[in-house]
Amino acid sequence: MEKVILTISDLHSPYHHPDALDFLKALKRKYKPTRVVCMGDEMDWHSISFHDHHPNLYAPSHELKKARVFLKSLEKLFPKMDILDSNHGSMVFRKAQRYGLPFELFKSYNELLEVGKGWKWHEDLIVRASNGQDIYFCHGKYKDVLKVAQQYGMPTCQGHYHTSMSIQYWSNPNELNWAMQTGCLINMKSLAFEYNKIQKSRPIIGTGVIINGLPKLIAMVLNKNGRWNRQIDT
Repeated sequence: MEKVILTISDLHSPYHHPDALDFLKALKRKYKPTRVVCMGDEMDWHSISFHDHHPNLYAPSHELKKARVFLKSLEKLFPKMDILDSNHGSMVFRKAQRYGLPFELFKSYNELLEVGKGWKWHEDLIVRASNGQDIYFCHGKYKDVLKVAQQYGMPTCQGHYHTSMSIQYWSNPNELNWAMQTGCLINMKSLAFEYNKIQKSRPIIGTGVIINGLPKLIAMVLNKNGRWNRQIDT
């Protein structure tokens, strides 16, 4: 049973926030997590997206090389981590499926990103917290995370929806439950997210932690230049 579960919201490396690693280092020092769950989209793969990609961004090989540098630093910080399968993180395999290529032709996630066996990928994940409750983790089943939690009948944590960062509670006759949406850790100024300029909502930068079975959101408070102010809300 896990006392402190740190979530890592969508990074989209190499287009992650420039202070994401320092922010996560500070969270590790403060909360001392017993388990770390990455909510997916650890890599963006903008260069091979099903949507139009920006001509001024990296080609596929360069994007992979840049992402590997960051992810190796993240692995050094968290040598053991559970990662959720996701639409961006699995882009290579989605492309293979589209064109009828067998997955046997490709490397595993660990080999592709050059990380060790301590990183494990899951379609979804159930973790038992120290209060005895099971918590359901997924990349993003439905925009209304409360409905996901109610459908699965347990506390639920999901990523994917960058403009949403929230905790909602619900209960049944037996227990108190909750649903947490974790925000993201992207670099909003990157050309990879230029589409946000025409959207009314903007990404919310931050992530969450679960302590003794109860969720807590931690926003990355940014200054006027879009950089982290180096403080963590208590």
